[in-house]
Parts: sequence; structure tokens; C-alpha cells
Amino acid sequence: MEQAVLFNRHKTSLVPAAQALPGRESPAFVLREAHTVLGNPLAGPYPEGLEVADFGLGCFWGAERTFWRVPGVWTTLVGYQGGHTPNPTYDEVCSGLTGHTEAVRVVFDPAVVSYERLLKTFWEAHDPTQGNRQGNDVGTQYRSAVYTHSPAQAAAATATRDAFQPALTALGLGPITTEIAPAGPFYPAEPYHQQYLSDAKNPNGYCGLGGTGASCPIGVARTAEG
Repeated sequence: MEQAVLFNRHKTSLVPAAQALPGRESPAFVLREAHTVLGNPLAGPYPEGLEVADFGLGCFWGAERTFWRVPGVWTTLVGYQGGHTPNPTYDEVCSGLTGHTEAVRVVFDPAVVSYERLLKTFWEAHDPTQGNRQGNDVGTQYRSAVYTHSPAQAAAATATRDAFQPALTALGLGPITTEIAPAGPFYPAEPYHQQYLSDAKNPNGYCGLGGTGASCPIGVARTAEG
């Protein structure tokens, strides 16, 4: 009984660094080279002029699919971020003992799609008021997060959060619990998780991702002409 209580506590509250799993010095697997849908490499270095955005919005299978459908996105990959354990495995992250959330890395062309447009997609694709869960998916690995790569990204994430809150409040939802923090190490997930919901892998696979129906009043896509 004590072990069950301890496990459940770690699933729904962030594990302290001193109690996190030790992890390993190098990844336990080799990541595939090409995106199943977009055809571009998953791992960097990326072409000059592209930018990187990192988001956590619940199960990363559906989250990744949401972003690879956005015009201007060059590649996406899923992984683990915001925790303590180096090079964790999926099972370790799901134990709640690494501190990571399931994240999607979005590599995009800012001449085609703005970071604010990606934030709009992020806010509207999930419920950012649920704390350490998304719907039936419960645990710290499903928490909402934006990990930023510049002061400009941090400012945009905060501004769009504040702009979205009134729309959520109008629906009777609580305050946004999304973690906004500078991006730390991003550890790619196992190859079988990458583009999991693509037609080539599991077109009818599980996706627990669901938005609130609220519209975030920001984010206008940019084009090369404007």
C-alpha cells in the first residue's frame, strides 16, 4: 500500500531533483533521420533561418500531429523536457520519477508562420487549466508547458497566456496552469513515438488531445509577401 501511495504521489506532483531517477549519459536508442510526413530530418542542426519552439500539451502523439499540419512547419519531433533525469526512457517518464513532460519540438520558418501563430495553435489544442493532466491522461508528464528559446518567445508566451485567460474564464474554467520557462535539454523520445499518428504508422491511433472550444485572440500567420 505504501508503494502504491508513493507511486501515485509522484504521478501527480513533480518529483524533487534529489529523488529523480539517475538516467544515463547517452540515449538508449538511435533516432530515425527523416520525418514520416514532412520528409525532413528530425534532429539538428537545422537549416539557417529556421527557428525552434517547444510545447507540452498532453500526450505528445496528438500534439505532434497538430503542429506538423501547420503550414510553415519544417519538421517536428517528440521528446521529454522540463525534468531532471538525463536521457530518460518512456517508461521512466511515465513513472513520474524523472520530472519531464511529454513535449513536441516544432522547427518552423518564421517567414511563413509566426511564433505567435504556433502559440495560438498550442493554446487552442488543449485545456491549459488542468494542472498535471489532460482529460483522462493523468500525471506530471501530461502537464501544459511552453519552453522558450529567447526573451521574445518568453514575452509572447506570457502575453498570449494573458490574452487567452478571459476566454477560458468565460467558459467557467479556472486559471491557466501552463509552465512557461526557458528551454532546458530536450531528449528525443523513442523512434516508435515519432509521428506516431501518421498514416504510415497509426492513422487510427489513440489521441486524448482536446481543446476547450475557446479561441485565443492572437496569432496571425505571416507570409513571404506580408
